[in-house]
Amino acid sequence: MKGSQDQSSEMQNSRSIKHDLSQIKRILVVGNGGRENALAWALIKCPEVEGVWVAPGNGGTENHPGCMRLEIKASDVKGLLEASLLHQFNLIVIGPEIPLADGLADVLRDSGLVVFGPGADGAKLEASKTWAKELMSEASVPTAKHWTVSKKEEALALLKKQQRPLVVKADGLAAGKGVTVPDSIEGTAKAIKEAFTGKFGVAGETLVLEELLQGPEVSVFGLCDGERIILLPAAQDHKRLKEGDLGPNTGGMGAYAPAPLLNSNELNNVQKLVLEPILNAMKERGIDYRGVIYAGLMITSSGAKVIEFNCRFGDPECQTLMPLMGPELARVLYACALGCLDQAPILQISNNCSACVVAAASGYPEAARTGDLITSKIKLSKSIQLFHAGTICDKKGNLLTSGGRVLAVTAQGKDFDQAFSLVYKGLEQISFDGITYRNDIGNQVRHSHPQDKKEY
Repeated sequence: MKGSQDQSSEMQNSRSIKHDLSQIKRILVVGNGGRENALAWALIKCPEVEGVWVAPGNGGTENHPGCMRLEIKASDVKGLLEASLLHQFNLIVIGPEIPLADGLADVLRDSGLVVFGPGADGAKLEASKTWAKELMSEASVPTAKHWTVSKKEEALALLKKQQRPLVVKADGLAAGKGVTVPDSIEGTAKAIKEAFTGKFGVAGETLVLEELLQGPEVSVFGLCDGERIILLPAAQDHKRLKEGDLGPNTGGMGAYAPAPLLNSNELNNVQKLVLEPILNAMKERGIDYRGVIYAGLMITSSGAKVIEFNCRFGDPECQTLMPLMGPELARVLYACALGCLDQAPILQISNNCSACVVAAASGYPEAARTGDLITSKIKLSKSIQLFHAGTICDKKGNLLTSGGRVLAVTAQGKDFDQAFSLVYKGLEQISFDGITYRNDIGNQVRHSHPQDKKEY
């Protein structure tokens, strides 16, 4: 405990120091997905940054000038620590939730490194839905009514008493696929039985059952320094595999931003009613949260309610948001990590609309096929980006599929029609056996202007 107390004291002391944010020369991004590929692409645009390393990165990391790979897995704590000290990274940005939940940020901070990403205590916000629900209750954050169960019989008895479909959530981390939203009591019972027979491994040994809310979903991201929050534009994700929001849940098949579901006043209300209370509740528990707070919201007839919190950038929301960020982003994340957002430059955010569609592999999300040759004739520009996720380069330099979500084509335009037109034209220039993507991403906002407010 003494080490964590010393670390907490050092973090608090860093707030009172005047920091030179221009000293951010060398950055490490931890992770190998599309989120990390987009973060590296955005961070290298900061004029002070000399290089961005990504560990372990993917087949597209070095397509971004100034970005390099380190062959170190996100789970290799010792290897990441040694490399960080050797390369003298000024800032380490941890992308995925599992290293955060496992305490990677704590180990790195204990060695004097500057990290954007919460410690294991703050990462419970995503790593345990039960813990997060208790925190929401303490903070009076609006959310769905819920029940925590640890036995199948207990869950089924609760379902019988409720006599209505319930959302079934694995308490722990399940790669974004631990949530089942049944449309019947029978479907809920099936999901409960599957979870307790090991569908989600240890993540599903405890379940959170929730009342089924109705309304559109939207994602809100806050950059936090433990005391203050900067809001990014709201984004909307598409979780289902198939068009029409059918099929199994995935990590995300596409996204767009800014989501017109929330206007600026409503976004400010989310900050005041959701993000600030949850940050203050963590402070009361002694948690100095420096990283992203990601609130997944449902806009119900009685207002916005939290579906879940995550402790990192969303994927593919991150790929959608990064092209809207100004070159100050690296300094802002650096300031968050140092606990001095008040010293950061104003983060410039483009007024354009941004759209992103994921190209997935055959068999995703259950059993994605890998090893297929990827060919791309896409012409990249200031308005069109290609972010890699499940890709690798073989010894001959061929680009191959290596995961479920393979690539994400992202584009910006003066409106969503223009942005999505560019995205889908780009996707036509990419091919690999079994390529799968949805043609209806963003249908809610196409043929409308970004400032239009949809009513529900």
